[in-house]
Amino acid sequence: MSNKRDYYEVLGVAKGASPEEIKKSYRQLARKYHPDVNKEPDAEDKFKEINEAYEILSDDQKRGMYDRFGHAGVGGAGGFGGFQDFGGFRDPFEIFEEVFGGLGGFSRSRRQRGGPRRGADLRYEMTLEFEEAVFGIEKEIEVPRQETCNTCNGNGVEPGTSPIRCPECNGTGEIRRQTGFFINIGTCPRCQGRGEIITSPCRECRGQGRIVKTRRLSVKVPAGVDNGTQIRLSGEGESGALGGPPGNLYVVIRVKPHEYFRRNEETIHLELGINITQAALGDEVEVPTLDGKEMMTIPAGTQTGDTIRLRGKGVPRLRRDGSNMGRGDQIVTLQVRTPTNLSKEQRHLLLELGKTLDREVIPQKEKSFFDRIRDALGM
Repeated sequence: MSNKRDYYEVLGVAKGASPEEIKKSYRQLARKYHPDVNKEPDAEDKFKEINEAYEILSDDQKRGMYDRFGHAGVGGAGGFGGFQDFGGFRDPFEIFEEVFGGLGGFSRSRRQRGGPRRGADLRYEMTLEFEEAVFGIEKEIEVPRQETCNTCNGNGVEPGTSPIRCPECNGTGEIRRQTGFFINIGTCPRCQGRGEIITSPCRECRGQGRIVKTRRLSVKVPAGVDNGTQIRLSGEGESGALGGPPGNLYVVIRVKPHEYFRRNEETIHLELGINITQAALGDEVEVPTLDGKEMMTIPAGTQTGDTIRLRGKGVPRLRRDGSNMGRGDQIVTLQVRTPTNLSKEQRHLLLELGKTLDREVIPQKEKSFFDRIRDALGM
């Protein structure tokens, strides 16, 4: 059971309050409890609670989830499986700035702008053959990315020189101006929040601290991946700025279609044409599978759309940790082909056979290809 207060109660509005009423109440309460103004011990906690409530109730989608499921629906009480992940709550001081236009920002959050920053994540699309995706493969890729400059070690300063303290902000990286009760804190426009000015930038990176390099990486693709599967390579994205950690590289899988096979999760589907004699009398035939040719028995009396399951001839089942547990099956859907361009002898034989067969025409319920697949899978 969540011990959080009801968000409508926090903002002091009715459940059916309009967006304008919610925003008006938020502005009044945020001003009252902002830590720059209110010095009570619990002011900052109340300020955060007010901003959390406003973040949910000011967003139509989040508000709808909250109205239906309470705090669990928006991740406020641990959440339940199946609910949308809204990614946690934002910094309350950022929300405050958005509403008040930057007035009353918290200085410690501003100083982070000139400090270490995490590197950007990168995305790489890898195209695989059908069989490569099924059985897995190891491939080398080349990824251009921003890396820390070795000449200046990422500080952007020419070796042998040092930056000077920014005279505009006196090295704080911030410009502070007071407007009434509130303090307007902004990033210093001269040093961009670093607190320092580089007078002699590194010639290798031109003062950026990073340069573009192409890196060769070996990527192990596990068996059973499919279109859209993402493989995360931690720390292989762009390097961070000012000593920040690197980002990640996400390899997105694209699989080429196969000439014969069609895939549905771990199941492989194949349509196989047979002649009327094989359908009527049965036969032993060779069929393609992902493992090569396999012998398969066609039972006598086979009709178009009948299926045969080849167990263990499908796609490896991929766990979340990248390991595999067994394989799916291959479903062979049989299509009885009507002969064309008969010879005189074949035509005569069929006419003689036709005289012995029932000539009554019986309407049949038509099934689509996907209906047959569902029947084969027992769905």
